[in-house]
Amino acid sequence: MLKGKHIILGISGGIAAYKSVYLLRLLIKAGAEVQVVITPSGKEFITPVTLSALSGKPVVSEFFSANTGEWHSHVDLGLWVDAMVIAPATASSIAKMAHGVADNMLITTYLSAKAPVFIAPAMDLDMMAHPSTQHNIELLRSYGNHIIEPGTGELASHLVGKGRMEEPEQIVKVLSDFFSVKKSLRGKKVVITAGPTYEKIDPVRFIGNYSSGKMGYAIAEEAFRRGADVTIVSGPVSVKVSSPDIKVINVESAKEMEAATVAEFAAADIAIMSAAVADYAPSECARSKIKREKDEIPIITLVKNPDIAAELGKKKRTGQLLVGFALETDNVEFNAKDKLARKNLDMIVLNSLQDKGAGFGTDTNKITIFTSDNDRYDFSLKSKPEVAADILDTLINKYLHIDEA
Repeated sequence: MLKGKHIILGISGGIAAYKSVYLLRLLIKAGAEVQVVITPSGKEFITPVTLSALSGKPVVSEFFSANTGEWHSHVDLGLWVDAMVIAPATASSIAKMAHGVADNMLITTYLSAKAPVFIAPAMDLDMMAHPSTQHNIELLRSYGNHIIEPGTGELASHLVGKGRMEEPEQIVKVLSDFFSVKKSLRGKKVVITAGPTYEKIDPVRFIGNYSSGKMGYAIAEEAFRRGADVTIVSGPVSVKVSSPDIKVINVESAKEMEAATVAEFAAADIAIMSAAVADYAPSECARSKIKREKDEIPIITLVKNPDIAAELGKKKRTGQLLVGFALETDNVEFNAKDKLARKNLDMIVLNSLQDKGAGFGTDTNKITIFTSDNDRYDFSLKSKPEVAADILDTLINKYLHIDEA
């Protein structure tokens, strides 16, 4: 999938720069045309001669050639490139990219790039964990950059922790997977609910659950990659979207989520209900904080929350697709199929708390998909982005009659 692609390989000054040689070799082997842009400090770790020999192109590092005064145009590079990958991306380069400090050729090229940018951080574990670094990474993610998370292992300091640049083979796979995705959802409006809902007891307390929103956001990211117009109706979560073109509607309670989702569903082609909506809410919210020091123990009366999936099932028109989720602890298959039928869903995604690594708060999930015409699809434990791809593959292949294999 990389054959003929124009790739800029950005290399900043870290010990992991040695891996960039292998990355460059793999990109060339995959058929890509690669232009290396390296920071001045990067040349302390790996020489331009080696990189030029592998790429077949002069390495760009300075704004001007020392002997001829030739200007290296970062603007031209930004127009030429199909994808830019910065590996390794040091804490310094990440900070400069996040805040637009254009003091070297790599940063100016990044700021000029109109193509997707993939960033592979590499640094010591304490630098990686520092709030400033994490903030800068989140800023880059919010700009629409793709962050290739570093691995955990022994670092240059001989400490063990998170900060190792991802292996070159995996970086090439990320790029290849990106270019291999067919835009099968182009022109489709997809609405996704994600995260928990909070039902207020008083101004400082609520009824909620452990949902992190990771599954719903992973589905949103995958749908967006496939060309969809994506809206997330999100309960309170810490997850962020990678692109400002993904619309996020933040809500708190089940009633707020119902109102927003019903409004968005009217013009939607597909709705995926992955939020963990609280089934019940307090009948009243105390106006002030309930104090423990009072003699009387408060009694909280609960009332049923709206069933958003069932409401959409009643409103669903011909041609709309509705996908639900089921998190079950017992009689899992029966309960999932019952929900599928009762709520007029086209498809339901079952995950069980009996499966280790599935459910709330994890980075992985293990699912089974049931359809309204009694098809069943079982999947192994995978990362949530991979699960998102499985869900959309199943939906597209079955209902949109597009084979993405």
